Amino acid sequence: MKPRLVFSPRYSVDYGWHSFAAEKFGRAADLLGDACARVAPSMPPREDLLLAHDAVWADKVVSGRLSPEELKLLELPFSPEIAPAHVLSVAGTILAARHALETGVGLHCGGGAHHAFRDRGEGYCALNDIASTILKLLGEGKIARAAVVDLDVHQGNGTASILAEEPRAFTFSMHQGDLYPEKKEKSSLDVELPAGLGDAEYYDRLKRNLRAVMDFKPDLVIYQAGADVWEKDRLGGLKLTERGVLERDTAVLETCRLHRVPVAVVLGGGYGPTPADTARLHARTLACFGGLKDKVPL
Repeated sequence: MKPRLVFSPRYSVDYGWHSFAAEKFGRAADLLGDACARVAPSMPPREDLLLAHDAVWADKVVSGRLSPEELKLLELPFSPEIAPAHVLSVAGTILAARHALETGVGLHCGGGAHHAFRDRGEGYCALNDIASTILKLLGEGKIARAAVVDLDVHQGNGTASILAEEPRAFTFSMHQGDLYPEKKEKSSLDVELPAGLGDAEYYDRLKRNLRAVMDFKPDLVIYQAGADVWEKDRLGGLKLTERGVLERDTAVLETCRLHRVPVAVVLGGGYGPTPADTARLHARTLACFGGLKDKVPL
């Protein structure tokens, strides 16, 4: 049976000349072609957005009408036409997590908005799909404990903040220490990396710290698989090769399999020289978790 790939063409909005090239999502989905069965999310009910966000902020995002100050923090052009992409992404991660609980792995060709806080957006992230999903499934009793493995090059500050008082959630962020955000939040486990770190050192630190995540005994892992750890990323400073990025993904997958923990993958950041470069890395991550490694070879 083909793995299911959660994706909506509405994710690929045009931000104009902006470092966040949302077309990468559609390009990544296309690289996987018919090897996956695409599943489109439906608009989530307002109640799902209120799990991780206050009503004032959630309603502003849904309407697409943000103040100049809010737009400055978000660092994205935003409008009523663009808003559905961000709202749909919440439903997309919830759906991928449900797939993970059914089959062991869920794939979301989108999501990973880890800079969104309860009352504001930051760093290209308007709504925190990761926190929303965990709180949704905890509230439904589908899981008793959940963990976030956030390997984007930037700290998952919004996720850490929203879940800080939730004892049933464990947040792990391994990120470059001297990058955005300037003010870090406190995750359950933060590992700050120096600029220039390469494949071998990264892999060693990841494997050691994944043990702490598994010690929490989560019933679900949400993996934020930012591609901005790649050595050619324009916003990051780590030096992982393409093979190193794949080894990172494989380490997460094998750890979850070893401990029999379902894992849902969300894509997060990635700012390669071209959208096609970033899409290739994202597609390879999804292919790794979907058992389709030959679909996007090195």
